[in-house]
Amino acid sequence: MRDFQELKSIATTIRKDIINMLTESASGHPGGSLSAVEILTALYFSEMKVDPKNPRWEDRDRFVLCKGHAAPVLYATLAEKGFFEKSHLMTLRKINSILQGHPNMNDTPGVDMSTGSLGQGLSVANGMALASKLDNKDYRVFALLGDGELEEGQVWEAAMTAAHYKLDNVTAFLDHNGLQIDGRVTEVMNVEPVDEKFRAFGWHVIVINGHSFEEIFKAIDEAKATKGKPTIIIANTVKGKGVSFMENQVGWHGTAPNKEQCDKAIAEIGGEING
Repeated sequence: MRDFQELKSIATTIRKDIINMLTESASGHPGGSLSAVEILTALYFSEMKVDPKNPRWEDRDRFVLCKGHAAPVLYATLAEKGFFEKSHLMTLRKINSILQGHPNMNDTPGVDMSTGSLGQGLSVANGMALASKLDNKDYRVFALLGDGELEEGQVWEAAMTAAHYKLDNVTAFLDHNGLQIDGRVTEVMNVEPVDEKFRAFGWHVIVINGHSFEEIFKAIDEAKATKGKPTIIIANTVKGKGVSFMENQVGWHGTAPNKEQCDKAIAEIGGEING
């Protein structure tokens, strides 16, 4: 499905679910979840081969949420896709919930890798992609990195590995929203120029507007047509996208809204306000 209007409607629902689940848990990360909504919507509702009724299907495409603290966007997407009942979203971060603060592949249907420690996800994606080639499978591996996460050295070891093994079945998205928990990425530890660095490491690089479905799909098609090297799609995004008082505000990296803020956010997003 590449019906942009339908995908925008799904993205609106996912944003609403993110806000509601974070408000209910009174804990979690809204900023980096809201910035990645269009990327996950495009992947799970148009691009990736997945079966919600068979989450461990051997031939499925894989997704690794490298920045695991953005788990709410993954949970909302998986629930909307039908991997589990949406009622679970309101149990986020509660004891015995299948939805903990960071993804757990053992407890949550549809989660392909447990993540949370920044910098490790791309290495795992590489391993999955190598396995695909060794097993003569055609599944692809997608990973989503945060730009603050690029400060971790293991990311660059993984970048070398993917290029060395010519992992053209790996497509990494970079949620390039410019903010991390302590401030602007360029001020905490400047990782720019990201595009030139990945090119130097042997990657095919595409730069897009990460909130445009048209640009996301064009980039995915280009990545799939690229042979002999991995692709990174640098998606320029807005942290807290869709909620005016959260957009580009570092304070909303890891702060849950209260009920009043929740209602205001839902009204802006365009969803129905819960009683």
